[in-house]
Amino acid sequence: MKRTNLLSVFILINIFSLSAQHHRQQYVPDPDTLVQQKLEEWQDLKFGLLMHWGTYSQWGIVESWSICPEDYGWCERKKGEHPDNYFEYVKEYENLKTTFNPVDFDPDRWAKAAKDAGMRYVVFTTKHHDGFCMFDSKYTDYKITDKGCPFHTNPKANIAKEIFSSFRKEGLWTGAYFSKPDWHCDDYWWSYFPPKDRNVNYDPAAYPEKWEKYVRFTHNQILELMTEYGKMDILWLDGGWVRKKDSTQIAGYYENFSKNPGTGFTKTTMVNQDIRMDELVKKVREKQPGLIVVDRAVPGKNQNYLTPENRVPEKALPYPWESCIIAGGGWSWTPGAKYMSPRKLVHLLADIVSKGGNLLLNIAPGPDGQWDDSAYKMLSAMGDWMKINGEAIYETRAVEPYKEGQVCITEKKDGTLYLIYLAEKDETKMPEVIGLSALYPEKGAKATLLGTGKDLNWKRTGNGFEVSIPEKLRNNPPCDYAWVIKIEKR
Repeated sequence: MKRTNLLSVFILINIFSLSAQHHRQQYVPDPDTLVQQKLEEWQDLKFGLLMHWGTYSQWGIVESWSICPEDYGWCERKKGEHPDNYFEYVKEYENLKTTFNPVDFDPDRWAKAAKDAGMRYVVFTTKHHDGFCMFDSKYTDYKITDKGCPFHTNPKANIAKEIFSSFRKEGLWTGAYFSKPDWHCDDYWWSYFPPKDRNVNYDPAAYPEKWEKYVRFTHNQILELMTEYGKMDILWLDGGWVRKKDSTQIAGYYENFSKNPGTGFTKTTMVNQDIRMDELVKKVREKQPGLIVVDRAVPGKNQNYLTPENRVPEKALPYPWESCIIAGGGWSWTPGAKYMSPRKLVHLLADIVSKGGNLLLNIAPGPDGQWDDSAYKMLSAMGDWMKINGEAIYETRAVEPYKEGQVCITEKKDGTLYLIYLAEKDETKMPEVIGLSALYPEKGAKATLLGTGKDLNWKRTGNGFEVSIPEKLRNNPPCDYAWVIKIEKR
């Protein structure tokens, strides 16, 4: 994941405002009709799984970023024998490949737990910024299947392939996370120069042959994933600083840098890191027609949906979007991580879906290849809730006023409404009345409480309406955490 810092904040403010109004200008629909259809189907799925996993899990540290020479807390070097020596530390970090042996890796168990929780798609980190491949790429030896990695003899050594296969068998869509920057590749961080920050450490315009090798390397690895790993639904690209910049943008960056030298900008930040996305997308869609491409934080037609990171927008957004959220600890596995409660997860999903988005929940495997028990417990409780109330989540869209007080609102394409009442922590009994002040159903509409099949009485109140909950149902609600009233036309 891309971490928040002064540089990224500066970029967000100047070129990628997160306000809905600005995004309406920035979002560019893909003209491919197959992609448009796929996006519509993706918006019906609502709930997905993200997994960050790599050699770094052995140290229980942030993924990749500790080898980035930037001075931020989340880049801090805390492990190994030489944290005070950058170059020695990088050697130790990359040597984690020789001890990575997740012998308890069981993707079938993950896939079943995800399906039972109500998840409908998975996005897996095939390669993060450190360049370590969790798939059998023929373009590098820095990978899980290399003979220098003890796990390479395991029948499930090609981890990405095993994960995609297991999740497809459970009926989930599959998505490949792939980092555009590769800090291990000599054609990105060239050994002739020391790395200065997260960016390429030379000017591609000054060394075009070197950069062209990197572009081909990136295209080839992505094409491997799109041709040798079965049907793929999503290509989820991270590292938005690797992007095409025109002369106007570069001039603007230099001007901002001169006026704001403390923002973290460097000359490298401003160079054109064009990996020819239009060409790449054309090639991958020849292999995977209709593929959803998410070129994160790069406005244009190759960012088919947007991805607010570890936050939920305050209002509904006018384009396809997905909040990627940490379930516990960090994006990568950390020992003793505390996972969010089932109540918080249910409320989070309802809030996101009521605003028209999807939730991509990150659960990080440990160095042994297992999830924490707390993650399974959280997902199991979520599944119990979804079995009763899932129809209020899937295949719905945002409808104004989206949320009012403790009530989130969703709507099916046929006009069926759902009121999702978010119970407080100590609220075990349903309220006597649940309603809205700015929305009301058509005359004769039928109200029922999901999980009971019981009809409920409702009445107009000004510009809104209220539904009465009988005492017997109030004292014996059908589930925990949140209760759903369905309003449908007769």
